[in-house]
Amino acid sequence: MSNLLFSWIFLISLFQILSGRNTVLVCGLCLDHQRSLLIQFNKSITFNHTVSIKLVTWNQSEDCCTWNGIVCDSSGHVISLELDNESISGGIENSTSLFRFQYLEKLNLAFNRFNNSQIPKGIYNLANLKYLNLSNAGFVGQIPIEVSRMTRLVTLDLSTLFAGFEPLKLENPNLKTLVQNLKELRELYLDGVNISARGSDWCPALSSSLPNLSNLSLSSCHLLGPIDSSFSQLRHLSVLRLDNNNLSTSIPGFFANFSKLTSLSLSSCSLQGFFPDKIFQVPTLQNLDLSNNELLNGNLPQFPQRGSFRRIILSYTNFSGPMPDSIGNLGMLSRIDLSNCNFSGHLPSTITNLTKIVYLDFSSNNLTGLVPLFNMSKKLTYIDLSRNDLSGSLSSMHFEGLNDLVYMNLGSNSLNGSIPPALFALPSLQKLLLSNNQFGGEVNESSRTPSSQLDTLDLSSNLLEGQIPEFFFELPKLSVLVLSSNFFNGTVQMENLQNLQNLTRLELAHNRLSINASSSLTSSPFPQLTRLSLASCNLQRFPDLSNQSKMSFLDLSDNQIKGEIPYWIWEVGNGSLSHLNLSYNLLQHLQKPYQIPSLTVLDIHSNQLQGDLPIPPLSAIFVDYSGNNFNNSIPADIGNFLSFASFFSLSNNSLTGTIPESLCNATSYLQVLDLSDNSLSGTIPNCLLSSQNLGVLNLGRNILSGAIPDTFSPSCGLRTLDLRRNNLSGQIPGSLANCKLLEVVTVGNNYIEDIFPCMLKNSSSLRVLVLRSNRFNGNIRCHPGANNSWRNLQIIDIAFNNFSGYLSPKCFLSWRGMMLDNDAQLEQNHLKFKFLNLNNFYYQDTVTVTIKGLELELVKILTVFTSIDFSCNNFEGVIPETVGDLSSLYILNLSHNALTGPIPKSIGKLTQLGSLDLSKNQLTGEIPQELSSLTFLSFLNLSYNRLSGKIPLGPQFQTFSAASYEGNMGLCGFPLNTRCKNNTSAPKSAPISTSIDFEWQFIFTGLGFGVGAAIIIAPLVFVQKWREQCHKQLEQLIKLIFPRYGFSYVRYDGKVEAAEKIEDKSTDEEDDDDEDEIEDTFRGRYCVFCTKVDIQRKNAVHNPKCTCHYSPPMFYSSPTSSSPSSLLVIYR
Repeated sequence: MSNLLFSWIFLISLFQILSGRNTVLVCGLCLDHQRSLLIQFNKSITFNHTVSIKLVTWNQSEDCCTWNGIVCDSSGHVISLELDNESISGGIENSTSLFRFQYLEKLNLAFNRFNNSQIPKGIYNLANLKYLNLSNAGFVGQIPIEVSRMTRLVTLDLSTLFAGFEPLKLENPNLKTLVQNLKELRELYLDGVNISARGSDWCPALSSSLPNLSNLSLSSCHLLGPIDSSFSQLRHLSVLRLDNNNLSTSIPGFFANFSKLTSLSLSSCSLQGFFPDKIFQVPTLQNLDLSNNELLNGNLPQFPQRGSFRRIILSYTNFSGPMPDSIGNLGMLSRIDLSNCNFSGHLPSTITNLTKIVYLDFSSNNLTGLVPLFNMSKKLTYIDLSRNDLSGSLSSMHFEGLNDLVYMNLGSNSLNGSIPPALFALPSLQKLLLSNNQFGGEVNESSRTPSSQLDTLDLSSNLLEGQIPEFFFELPKLSVLVLSSNFFNGTVQMENLQNLQNLTRLELAHNRLSINASSSLTSSPFPQLTRLSLASCNLQRFPDLSNQSKMSFLDLSDNQIKGEIPYWIWEVGNGSLSHLNLSYNLLQHLQKPYQIPSLTVLDIHSNQLQGDLPIPPLSAIFVDYSGNNFNNSIPADIGNFLSFASFFSLSNNSLTGTIPESLCNATSYLQVLDLSDNSLSGTIPNCLLSSQNLGVLNLGRNILSGAIPDTFSPSCGLRTLDLRRNNLSGQIPGSLANCKLLEVVTVGNNYIEDIFPCMLKNSSSLRVLVLRSNRFNGNIRCHPGANNSWRNLQIIDIAFNNFSGYLSPKCFLSWRGMMLDNDAQLEQNHLKFKFLNLNNFYYQDTVTVTIKGLELELVKILTVFTSIDFSCNNFEGVIPETVGDLSSLYILNLSHNALTGPIPKSIGKLTQLGSLDLSKNQLTGEIPQELSSLTFLSFLNLSYNRLSGKIPLGPQFQTFSAASYEGNMGLCGFPLNTRCKNNTSAPKSAPISTSIDFEWQFIFTGLGFGVGAAIIIAPLVFVQKWREQCHKQLEQLIKLIFPRYGFSYVRYDGKVEAAEKIEDKSTDEEDDDDEDEIEDTFRGRYCVFCTKVDIQRKNAVHNPKCTCHYSPPMFYSSPTSSSPSSLLVIYR
């Protein structure tokens, strides 16, 4: 019977211990002096009674060993005191009772609030302490040396990782002194303690004193590398965390010898080199975190069967290569994050074997192929495969049974097909992000009940069509709805928003929608939005947003809103509005009185606003007033309101007067200043060029005069300098050489009198140099190596100057930007200047090129577009053979010089050449047969030279008219009337095939219709009468259709001014230069860019709203001079 009673007492006691009561319930166990010490300690400290869950429950009438947080030994002595998270804020430094618990083995005061107190030195009196945890308790200052005398410690945790806490530090004593006597220590946690030691110090300090260490955590300790070889002596390590230290080293291979290692965390350590593959093979390793080491390279190995990994985090590293199929062997894996790496290849189908996976992030890699099935991973809560190149379609099976899935992001891929309706029925799904794909068709509702948990739905930038599904407006928890840039149609009734009371963000921009804004958004049932984008939604008036008190982002651009900007628009958000975009409307005035709030982005460009410039808000970072009808002068103090601005544009207005010097006050942050296309006069303020931060300065197309100030800063950061079409004189300032980051320099059409700007030799990034129509003189040879640094140069235009001398062969060889290989040419990009480090904010460079005397604006300068224009100078000598090395050259114009010798045969290697003008020189010899292989050549002018012999035959040469060869008395053959005496035909050159598919995104439009058009024309163009009739019919059609779409129609009447300094009888003849050209084969896409002609400037002005078309044109045609002149060009 006694044995049975004893057994029951033992079992009850064991049950209570295992239940977490932390007590030993033996009747009368608590010793009186232990109870007294605990009571004294309770009274001496300060703690929050409303937060405490342990101290407030201590009852003096009960056994003290049963008190919450107290554990006693069998003799009644307190051996464990766990008072973590008790909101203790003081008193411990004066508490003598705490340090009299001689039998205490465990003390835990973590996560309290000892506000800026130091660790009390009396802690040394706890001589039997084995476990000490003072982490995140608010202790500051030097760790006392008394801690190093607590020789029985097995676990020491002094970590401080909470923001706002001043960290502890180890200076005197240092780390070596702290641990040298702690021979029993197995676990050491000093995260956030300022140790500030090199690898040659901290590694030996640990390995020599703590050979049995199993857990080591030194995150954010200001440790430096490299990791010393002595660290290899810590063979018993199981957990190693060194995150957030500046180790700047490679990971030593001996880590693979830590046979007991279970967790290795080295994130944000500036690691470099190659990660040792063998570490992946440590059989005990379960957790690996190498994230945020962008210079760390590595590959995933072949994983063994039944791999032990639970967590693998490699995000933001340079790991690359394919994902091995053996990743499916990691059956215990619950979290894998490989985002923002360089992994490539297909996603292995074996991922379906990861049945315990909970979190999977492969975003921002180069993965291809299909999305694998996840229907076996029932525990998945998070999937992110965004920003890859995954393709194919999705089915309902992909995510069948994922009842715990909360987050799914497949955005920025190449997925197509329809969106599976089953996605909307996943019961736990909160965020569904499918933007920037090629999903098409209508969005259908699932037969099952849509997820009532969905709070974020982003389907933007797809090919979705039809009406917006009604069930979108019935999702009760929806807070973010982004459907912009699709083909949704129909009319959206704003009252539908009344059902979405949690909605904070609505984006419907750039669809085919019409918004019925007749319903007021001011009534109480409407949700309070923080972000609203209705750009390109056919709005004809402002929706009433006057009661929207939380709005911070409003975009109503690209609509047909007319009249005034209402005064209440500035009050939307009740002071919280920071981004306002009203651009591309038909607005004419600002309703008065108005007061612009503290906006950071104010964009009202491309309207019809008149009158004085509105003063921008002091808080503005981006201000764009361009493309309006603002007149008068720029306010003298406007720069005082741009103290924080990064972008300020007043271009394309009607502003007069001078440039106010107050703009120099804004250059502390200003990176883009565009005052072009106005009527500003006077001189350029000296202080404006001395800015160190300015990246773009565009003052082109004004009437500025005087010299360019020689005040460029020694720390000049300019990338674009555009001063074209002014009345500037003098020389190029020598201080411009300080601007070593220059990419675009255009000073054309001024009165600058100088020599070639060899001072730009250090601007190795230079891509565009335009000096045309000035008074430059001398040769273009710089001292050896000067223009060898222009390796990226792609456009150089020095036409209409007085340059002379010989063309240097070495000069052409140095311009590597015109020698792109096929792969580089396929990587189409355009020059732009990014600021604010945001993708949506950048300045797009433009440049003017000249073809057939017509100045055409490139609104995007593609990095693959290349051009050389040396025309109308006094160059002499031969054309260097090295010009043939410029393999990606598109335009070559050496006309109107005094060049002699033969046409280089090497020009036949320029397979991308589209325009070649060598007219009006003194070239001799025959036209090389090699030129007949230039299958992309659409314009050729060899007139007025001394060429002789038979004109080559070839696909393109059959399309050029006689005007291309006139003035060469010795030439014969088609298309000239002069027959060759020798009837032997020149050999035909086979067309050179190329796989390159260009989409030239610049304008090649003619003088006529005001819109560039690429038209499919039958071979009937050879019959002049039919061609003239075709032009008449086409003209009538354009007159009828294009005005409906907002395009301007201007018919060329032959009264265009000469664009340059010379104009002779060849003008009429050049109208027929390209008559009857035929493109036999067309392999690429083309873009039609709408333009309107500025007769006074002889410019073609681009309409940026025009889009690309995908039906390739068959022919290139140029009408006769009696027809309305147009230039119809194939874009490759």
